[in-house]
Amino acid sequence: MRTAVFRKANFNSAHRLHNPQLDDKTNEALFGLCNNPNYHGHNYDLIVKLIGEINPQTGYVFDMKILNDIIKEEIIERFDHKNLNMDTVEFKNLNPTAENIARIIYELLRSKIEVKYELEITLYETPRNYVVYPVK
Repeated sequence: MRTAVFRKANFNSAHRLHNPQLDDKTNEALFGLCNNPNYHGHNYDLIVKLIGEINPQTGYVFDMKILNDIIKEEIIERFDHKNLNMDTVEFKNLNPTAENIARIIYELLRSKIEVKYELEITLYETPRNYVVYPVK
C-alpha cells in the first residue's frame, strides 16, 4: 500500500539572481528586480513529499517527527534568515533561483532519507510561483 506523506516547513532568505559571466545590463534584462545589488527576500514555503509502503508495525510511511528533524537540521538551520548568495556554500557559485534551491534541498534531504522512499520537493517562492523537483 504505497502512500504519500507530506511535511510543510518555511524559511526566510535573501538572494540576488545574477550571472557573473554576464554584464550588468544583461543581468538586469534577464532578472529584473531580482537582480537588485542589495538583494531581496522571500518567505519560502517548502513541502516535502515522501512515498513509501505503510509499515504494518507503526502504521507510518515515515515517522513525521524524524522527517521534521531532518528538514530542520538540513534545510531550516542552513537557509533560514540567511543571504543565500553570501552566507551559504551551496550558492557561492550557483545562481539561487527557485529551481536551483529546490534541487539543492532535494540533494540535501536525499542524502538523509533512504532511497526506498520516493522524494519530491515543492518550493513556493511566492504564493503564485513554485517549483517541483524532480519531475517524473
